[in-house]
Parts: sequence; structure tokens; C-alpha cells
Amino acid sequence: MGEKLESALGYAFKRPWLLNQALTHPSALPPRAKGAATEYERLEFLGDRVLGLVIAQMLFERYPHEPEGALARRHAALVRREALARVAESVGLNAHVQLSRGEEETGGRSNPALLADACEAVLGALFADGGLEAAQAFITANWAPLMNEAVTPPKDAKTALQEWAQGLGKPLPVYETLGMEGPPHDPIFKVSVRVADVEPVTGSGPSKRAAEQAAAIALLEKVKA
Repeated sequence: MGEKLESALGYAFKRPWLLNQALTHPSALPPRAKGAATEYERLEFLGDRVLGLVIAQMLFERYPHEPEGALARRHAALVRREALARVAESVGLNAHVQLSRGEEETGGRSNPALLADACEAVLGALFADGGLEAAQAFITANWAPLMNEAVTPPKDAKTALQEWAQGLGKPLPVYETLGMEGPPHDPIFKVSVRVADVEPVTGSGPSKRAAEQAAAIALLEKVKA
């Protein structure tokens, strides 16, 4: 991966093994290592949180007069899988991710979910190696163009799904809470949503509202695929 990828990232790693870990998909690990948490997954976790923070700050500063709801919708759009996958492709991560032969043969290098995860892992590696400054520089450079595309805040996913259903003369979407996992101080809610003539999908989140939004996003992606 070396200098070419570091040039695309705009950062030279002091500990290059962190970047290697961020690009080693769990499928490429030996069987005995797959049952435990991998460094890839840990870096992915870290990168997700760093991205959320930096995007929040960028939006806060760029749109000083927008209310919380509008900022939240912009934020959700910018940290979604699609945005991460676009950035991953633009800097060439798809050519550097280490995959198993099975993942390679089934199109893993063009899989948006896999690319999004790899992008988060690389963000985590940038933060772990160079601190917030390194991660922030990469995020600012690569997410500012995405931010420029949205002149107005994107619609709330539940509202967008409702409008889609109504536009086709279908009844309103129906949400159902399927359950809650985790401790009371850190719960994860699971919610399903269904629309007439469409298979229901599920979403999860730290609140019922967040889970409903995740489910609405998933169903919109399904019907518009």
C-alpha cells in the first residue's frame, strides 16, 4: 500500500502497521483469529465516532442559523454508508483492502458496505496515529465536497418514506418495535417497518426514534435500488 495510499490520504503514518490493520478485512484473517474482536473492527469503531464528531463540528460552523433538526439530517446523510463508500473509492481504498479469496470473488472491492467499513477503519487509524488533527484534515478535505452537494437539508427518512408511499397511493408505513437489547444505560432498540406490497425491513438504534429512522432508510434503499 505504501506511499501511494498515504499520498491519497494526505498523511504519512508514523506507525504504518495501524494502516495495515485498518485495511485487513476480517475475512483475510486466519480461521483461529476470526472468533475474536479484530483490530480492523476496533479501528472501525473508533473511526465511526471520530467521523461523527468532526462532521458535527463542520456543520455547526457552516450553518450557524440552522436548527438542530436540520443539522441532524445533514449529519445523518454525511455519515451514511453511501458517503463513506464514495470517499473510500475516491481515495482508492478499494485497491488496497486485503480480502479473502471468497470476498474477492463475490465483488467485495465494489461492495459499498465493505468499503464504508474500511473507510471508518482508516479514519480510526488516522486518529490513533496522528490524533484529531490528522483525522480532521482528511475528513475536511473529503467530506466538504459532499457537503457542498446538499444546498438544503435532506428530508427526514421517515418523512421521505411516507411521501414515497403516498405518491404511489399506498397506506402509510407501519412501524413495530421488535425489542430492546443491551443494558438500560446503553440500549439498542430494534424496529421493523412495512409498506403494502413490500417486504418489511428492520433497523436498530440507541432510541426508538433512531431505530425507526434506520428502518426507514433501509426500506428506502430497498425500494429505490
